[in-house]
Amino acid sequence: MDALRVYIPKYTTKEAIKVHFDLVFVGFGTVGRGLADLLIEKRSLLEKAYGIKWRVVAISDLKLGSIIDDNGINLAEALRLADSGRNLESLPAKRKGLSALEVIKESSANTIIEVTWTNIVDGEPGYTHVKTALSLGKNVVTTNKGPIALYYRELMDLAKEKGVHLRFKGTVLSGTPAFNLFDGPLSGCSVQSIRGILNGTTNFILTEMEKGADYASALKEAQRLGYAEADPTMDVEGMDAAAKVAILANALLGADIKPGDVKRRGISSITPQDIQNAARRGERIKLIGRAEMNGGKILAEVLPTSLPTSDPLANIMGVTNAITFKTDCLGDVTVVGPGAGRRATGYALLTDLISIARSK
Repeated sequence: MDALRVYIPKYTTKEAIKVHFDLVFVGFGTVGRGLADLLIEKRSLLEKAYGIKWRVVAISDLKLGSIIDDNGINLAEALRLADSGRNLESLPAKRKGLSALEVIKESSANTIIEVTWTNIVDGEPGYTHVKTALSLGKNVVTTNKGPIALYYRELMDLAKEKGVHLRFKGTVLSGTPAFNLFDGPLSGCSVQSIRGILNGTTNFILTEMEKGADYASALKEAQRLGYAEADPTMDVEGMDAAAKVAILANALLGADIKPGDVKRRGISSITPQDIQNAARRGERIKLIGRAEMNGGKILAEVLPTSLPTSDPLANIMGVTNAITFKTDCLGDVTVVGPGAGRRATGYALLTDLISIARSK
């Protein structure tokens, strides 16, 4: 038998479409720096394979300061300062000390990287950042669940009106493929339903409880390892997963819902006895987010669910995330991968930039 031959295309900058991103980072914490790492590491690949050239013209961060220079900022030096906790305003820049909104409005950027904290009550300050940027005709790439979960339809309509792009891959499953599957490998497939493990913290706690820990001990361990916040309510009561269900339902099923429309129950009432009873039945309890169109109405929920161990989702352990998409062409397709982390979420932002470049 002949050896398997794999064709690897050879890209050149001459063959690739040229797209120049002038970038602003609004937020330069773990996620923003994850993208910065990858932009520097993959600069040559981005240019040769995708025709992407980039420069950073502004960074705004509440803790680290704010700088603008339309000629470009030394991103490697900004990373070094940020990782050491030092203020960015020690870097050479034409303007310093502006607010995030001023940076969005006054910089020469054509693309805003919005990676501030998530607020699923009213979406601020991310909502105003995103809406302002789109209104000014600037692309937005974000990992911020708040604006997308609460104002998806409004913001997508605004982006279309202004002829720019809004990408939000990193709001669900971090860099693990989800939405972008249907722009590439699963093009032409229609999604009929979605169900998944969308929160790594709760999955870790349930995994520890299966090993014999009670809920309180498992939560304490999750906090010690940095998987859970000091106030874990968003995770353990299913609020984070509900926001992700709303985003998935709106983006892939054509729904128009908000996190508050998602039926929700967390894991704080799950007992070791519940875990043991499920195990005796050959099942595992997982916090499952689900969305499905039924007769023109959307069913959306986040609930602890006992799954047979033959179900792929039942075997996702620790902080790993997974989604099963029921499609018309292939049936069930399950994707598994990390749902958080500096590099993984930075990669989500990078794939969104590549997606924008390809669309041009």
